[in-house]
Amino acid sequence: MNYEERDSYGIYKVKTGTPSGPDTSHGPGPHLMGAETLIGNDVFNKAAEDIGDIKEIMIDMRTGRVSYAVLSFGGFMGFGEKLFAVPWEALTLDTTNKRFELDVNKERLEHAPGFDKNKWPDMADAKWEAGIHAYYGTTPSRPPASL
Repeated sequence: MNYEERDSYGIYKVKTGTPSGPDTSHGPGPHLMGAETLIGNDVFNKAAEDIGDIKEIMIDMRTGRVSYAVLSFGGFMGFGEKLFAVPWEALTLDTTNKRFELDVNKERLEHAPGFDKNKWPDMADAKWEAGIHAYYGTTPSRPPASL
């Protein structure tokens, strides 16, 4: 599912006569988007492989910035599903295909630090944060707390 299909407020309204894409003259998208419309969006890699979907968006309440998108990958109908906190900076919005893109192949994602839906990590922990950013090759948007 994509953000246009979840848009209950008309944020990403398509301009009449335009084949695709939001009418940026009448709303904030795609440069400013509602978090609720992004939950459930598909995530593909650069090889156009479906690698999951966004289950949650984590906001750093100290800075007001989005820190992570929590993706699900694997499993069947929620069973055996693994969750991954992916730094927001690692994701790119693909407005043509109305999905997110993450530059990681499936094999690398299968070995990425993940967690079970019933056992979330302490995402405020500086060591955990440094490890996640190192894995995805990103830099935190704020200096990490002292290690």
